[in-house]
Order: sequence, then structure tokens, then C-alpha cells
Amino acid sequence: MHDFIAIGDMLTDAFIKLEEAEIAGTPDTSSYKICLPFAEKIPYESVTVVPAVGNAANAAVSAARLGLNSALVSNIGDDENGKECLAALEASGVDPKFVKVHKDHKTNYHYVLWFPPDRTILTKHETFEYNFLDVGTPSWMYFSSVAETAFPYHEFVADYLDTHPNIHFAFQPGKNEIKLGKDKLARFYKRADMFFSNVEEAGVILGIETLGVQELLKRMRELGPKIVVITDGPKGAYAYNGTDTWFIPVFPDGLNAFERTGAGDAFASTCVASLSLGNELPEALAWSAVNSASVVQQIGAQKGLLSKDAILQKLTNAPDFKAQKIS
Repeated sequence: MHDFIAIGDMLTDAFIKLEEAEIAGTPDTSSYKICLPFAEKIPYESVTVVPAVGNAANAAVSAARLGLNSALVSNIGDDENGKECLAALEASGVDPKFVKVHKDHKTNYHYVLWFPPDRTILTKHETFEYNFLDVGTPSWMYFSSVAETAFPYHEFVADYLDTHPNIHFAFQPGKNEIKLGKDKLARFYKRADMFFSNVEEAGVILGIETLGVQELLKRMRELGPKIVVITDGPKGAYAYNGTDTWFIPVFPDGLNAFERTGAGDAFASTCVASLSLGNELPEALAWSAVNSASVVQQIGAQKGLLSKDAILQKLTNAPDFKAQKIS
């Protein structure tokens, strides 16, 4: 019996650390761009290859590191990158039994243009045949990003959840799930015990750009999730359970972000894992903030993930750091 099963595409990230680039536009808008000279040779400092990542894989590793019996449902090719992904999962304590290896396919491979501390990711999702397996009755199932061509795979997952009502369900939509729209994925929103997104994603899902975070929380909960969590970058994160709204600031470790990939995955998965371990929502939010702050101090989405003991030690050293009920 697994405590935590994550569902979503797995991939390898190749971080290309750029030496020279120009940043144009305003953050969090479509005008925000990384600019490189066209038809030129662009110097770079280094390349760091990180296998077995992606929203769901990051969540599975996060849960395993926190002590849960964790597994991943995903698809890879029968190439060397796929073998490296499986080996990395096992090394992180994640059960790979539900990862399907597709003959004559390549494993997803993304290129990350890293101009510290932010990055632009060149993505390519391979075309796999998506079939949902019998995964038993875990305490939590966590769905995130799959390929745009995967639908109606989501319906198969929703069917499974319908026949296993005791499974708690967490939904962290990826870019392709957001693109599908809230109507196509209405069953996911209605079934979700927890929903996670950032402010910009919530606005896109709801078709609203000008509302404040608290109104976004309420509108998102009207779609069905029992608890809605919306992150707002360096401003912190908010959670709403239909009665109370909680706010957690960024954990004050005094360090600047080194590389921001995986911060949202760490926050969401840690919150779910903490609840699974018996904590209440305010404490789960504090755990999430600590782990998210740790992840951005390392290259990639997994190296900085902490153990339960490490998180508790950081919170012991910062006794005033707590979630605040704001309404």
C-alpha cells in the first residue's frame, strides 16, 4: 500500500547556464522575455543534467524524502535517458513499478536556459499511449502535468477516483491542463481535496485577470476543491478551506534564490505530505514554505528537498514563523 502516488510526465532537464543575456519587459506579463543575439555564437558557462524530474516526479521524490511510501505513474522511452530516470527514482526512494517503458520511444528531454536566478524552459513532450493502471488505494493521489495529446487520460483517472472514494486527491494542473480549460477537467476540480496553482495560473483558469488573491481563492473553490492553495511568488502563499483563509510568507532564511525550478512543486507536494502525516493546514503551509525555500538554493527541482527532521529543525530555529489566519 502506497501513501502517495503522483501521476504525470517524467523527463530529464539539461540546465544551460548562460553567461550573457538581456531581460526585457515586466515580470509576470507576456512582455517578459530573455533576449539573445540572433545568428551568433552564444557563450555558456556550464551544463547540468538532472534526470527523473517533472511536476509529478518532483512531488513523488518530495513525499519520499518526507518519509511517505511514494510511487510515480508515468511514461518513458526505452533509451538511456529513460534508464537514468528509473535509476534516479529508485535512488530517491520512489517506487517505479507504475512507470511504463515504451519501446522505440524517446524519454522527454527539456533544455533549461538558466540566467540566474530565473530560467526559460524549452519543452517537448513525446507522444505516448496513456493507459491508467490499477494502483490500489493510496492515501493520496497527486495529478499534475501530462502531454497536451494525453486527453482523455484525465477521464480514466477521474473514473478510478470515482470507484475509490477513500483516496484523497490533489490537483496541481500543468500548462497543458490549464490549456484544456476548467470545463474539460470539471471532474478533477470537483473531486479535488486540494488544488494548487500560482496567482497567474488561477486567473487564466477562471478567465479573470484583475481579482485579488482572496477573491481568486473563493472563485476557485466554487469549482469544487475542498482546499485551494494559491502561491504568489516572493509575496507568499494563501490557502482557503471554505471557512478560513490562511497566509504564509516566504520562509526567512536570509538567502537569495539561486535557481527557481521546482519551487511550486515543492510547496504543493510538501503541503499534501504534511497533511498525510497528520498535520493541520497551518502547519502544512509552514512545512511547504521551508521546503520551497530550500529547493531554490540548488540546481534543479529535487536536490534541495528536505527530510521531515530537517524541516522540523528549521521551524524550531524560527519559532515565530507560522501561518496567519487572515479571515
